[in-house]
Amino acid sequence: METVIRIQPNHYIHVLDNNSNITKVVVGPCTFTKQEHQTIALSPTKMINIPPRHYVQILNPVRRDQDGNPILDEHGLAKLRFGDKEIRLTESFSEPFPLYPGEVHQGGIKQLQTIENDSALRIQATREFVADDGTERKAGDEWLVYGPSTYTPRVEEEVKEKVRSLVIKQNSALKLRATKDCTSKDGVERKCGEEWLVREVGAYLPSVNESVVSALKAQVLTEKRALHLRAERTFTDVYGIDRKAGSEWLITFDMAETHLQDVHEETVGTVGVTTLSQRQYAILENYYEGDEQKLGCRKLIKGEVSFFLKPGEVLGGGGIQDIYVLSEDEALLLQAMRHFKAKNDGDGDGDGSDKSRVAGERWMIYGPCEYVPSVEVEVVETRRQMPLDENEGVYVRDIKKGEVRAVIGQTYMLEAHEELWEKQLSDDVEDLLLKQSGGNVYLPVGPDGEAGSGRGSGSAAAAAPPSRDKTKVISFRVPHNAAVQVYDYKHKKQRIIFGPELVMLDPNEQLTTLSLSGGRPKRPDVIKTLCLMLGPDFMTDVVTVETCDHARLQLQLAYNWQFEIDRSSAEDVAKIFNVRDFVGDAAKAMASRVRGAVAAETFDNFHKYSARLIRQSVFGSDEDGKIGDRFKFDTNNLLITNVDIQAVEPVDDRTRESLQRSVQLAIEITTASQEARAQQEAQCEEEEAKGVLQQQSIKNQAQAELAKADLLQLQANSAAIEAQGVAVATAKAKAETQLIDAQMAVKQAQLQAQALKIETEAKMEQMKLAHRTEIAHKKNLINLEVDKAREMAEIESAKFKNTVESIGADTIATIAQAGPEMQAKLLEGLGLQGFLVTDGKSPINLFQTAAGMVGQQPSAQ
Repeated sequence: METVIRIQPNHYIHVLDNNSNITKVVVGPCTFTKQEHQTIALSPTKMINIPPRHYVQILNPVRRDQDGNPILDEHGLAKLRFGDKEIRLTESFSEPFPLYPGEVHQGGIKQLQTIENDSALRIQATREFVADDGTERKAGDEWLVYGPSTYTPRVEEEVKEKVRSLVIKQNSALKLRATKDCTSKDGVERKCGEEWLVREVGAYLPSVNESVVSALKAQVLTEKRALHLRAERTFTDVYGIDRKAGSEWLITFDMAETHLQDVHEETVGTVGVTTLSQRQYAILENYYEGDEQKLGCRKLIKGEVSFFLKPGEVLGGGGIQDIYVLSEDEALLLQAMRHFKAKNDGDGDGDGSDKSRVAGERWMIYGPCEYVPSVEVEVVETRRQMPLDENEGVYVRDIKKGEVRAVIGQTYMLEAHEELWEKQLSDDVEDLLLKQSGGNVYLPVGPDGEAGSGRGSGSAAAAAPPSRDKTKVISFRVPHNAAVQVYDYKHKKQRIIFGPELVMLDPNEQLTTLSLSGGRPKRPDVIKTLCLMLGPDFMTDVVTVETCDHARLQLQLAYNWQFEIDRSSAEDVAKIFNVRDFVGDAAKAMASRVRGAVAAETFDNFHKYSARLIRQSVFGSDEDGKIGDRFKFDTNNLLITNVDIQAVEPVDDRTRESLQRSVQLAIEITTASQEARAQQEAQCEEEEAKGVLQQQSIKNQAQAELAKADLLQLQANSAAIEAQGVAVATAKAKAETQLIDAQMAVKQAQLQAQALKIETEAKMEQMKLAHRTEIAHKKNLINLEVDKAREMAEIESAKFKNTVESIGADTIATIAQAGPEMQAKLLEGLGLQGFLVTDGKSPINLFQTAAGMVGQQPSAQ
């Protein structure tokens, strides 16, 4: 069956001949009749029309002869280049063209790529070929096509990327790296991987063998800021200086205002300027002399100066130091770090000569002066004079001899071979001394460990004071009626000081610490104290006793005690510290005596005569049975003067119950008798109170009547006084009103007169000012006229003088000699309006007058 296909202009179809298996192209405009053995392989399709500056890429293009016609085989089938590509441009295919069977239009119609100025395309060869300029390209070669131009693509080339030029601004650079061996634009041979900088200002387009690593900006250097650099390899920098690998250096403002880091340089950091004022100095370690660094050496730099620390240089001795300014009471302790010969350094000997100092030697420089230590000297410390009161002191140790002494009550400055010595004390002594330093005089607690004795330690009254300065002489205030023992361990001697007194310890002396018993019953080592109270005082103890009938009782006893001392006897005084715990020993001794005496008595007998038995057991009795009143311990001269029984409590429960019943019965009997006596006394007092009450009632009524009469009298007096007061107040008010009116009239008249006076004076002052102003105005006018006349006269005289000077004296003389006519012209030239004053009788020789004016003698005519 035949089919008619109309093909429009610029369209084509592919027709397959099934008999020969050949596909042909039928181009319009035409009418195609399809036969039965034909198949339409491609329906009517528009031909490809390439616009100007465009191109298309054809895959498997047809082969063409030299004239551009397709090459067909013997069967009429177009021969194709399978696997190949072809770029078709407007210049070669200005007319629309069809695609032969097998050709593929790849990518559509594309516009030719325009390369702008300062840009390029990076091209890579996909196969070997010879370029239009005769250059042979190998597969994989890369090159740049620079603009401004239009790039015409080729099948042998592939566009990798578009490269744009980079703008290098002032104080900036590009860091480039060679991707392979090449020659850079500056004509230098570069190896693969080599890096360099491009510093020229402007646009830079990297070549195909160059890659941009980074864009660098210059670091700005100032007078106060430098750049610290390190060389990564040996090279010559932009300043023409050879740098070794690993070396470090500074770039300062004197070398350049800005610096771009080179590829072989590493920026360690920035260095600020070090500035020393006139009153400062610094020790520079590892300094440079030229290009050589003096490692381990030190150099003194005094202000006023500014400098940068070079690599490796450090400021020793704590950095920038102020010059030592010593007053009269100050000095510096110096120590030589090495052997050197120093000039007179103000050590106080006054000889003014140079001195040789040995390493480790110490000496002093005394004020007033200014001192800057040299590099060989180390300032150990600044010492000041210590003004010490008569009750203040310090411990000083001689470091050469090792001796320690106390300096008290003077202004003292340590010598070079002396130092303050710290006196160490035990923890107990330290605590007790710190309690005293809180502002309260230290007093030990009582033997019971309570505040009831009236002598507290004061530890709860104030917060803990700060630590003690161990270099100061230890002082301890001995309270009144107390004693302190000081022991000298060096000389094996002791001394006892009685209060009130201030104890100051020598370096080898220590305070004796007493550890006393306390509490009830007494327990050892309860109280720590430095001073021994001499009494009188009391202590309380609890003693458990047992009677002969095995009744166990607990007694609370209070003992009054004091030390009996003859202070004139050194042996007697030394006894008071013989017993370390006199409280515990005394309590034990007296408790033993009490227990022995109670053990020989029955409970009933002891209950009746307990006070007498206990006092007799403690103090004893004489031959007449009289109980003594003192018990003395000869070992330490402790004297017990009284014993008081504060409480007696049975330990056994049955004894306590029996004692409670007997006590309760006695209390009931006493209570009943006291109640009957109280009732009788109450009845008597009640009757007496009734009689007193009746008497008082009658007296009160009489007093009330008298008070009423007084009240009536007072009311009458009050009414009379009130009426009189109203009348007087009214009269006074009228009088004061009239007085005020009169005073107001007088005041008004005075004010009117004063106002008139002020107004008159103001008018007079105004007239005076007007007259004064008028007079001043006229005076100024007159002065102006006078000045004007004076200035006009000066102008005329100056004019005449200038005229005469301009004509010249010789010329005037000549004219004067010429004759009257010339003289007249002379006068007219001088600008004079001459006139003569004469009596009219004497003739006037005008010629002679003119001659006299020019200073000529008559004989000269």
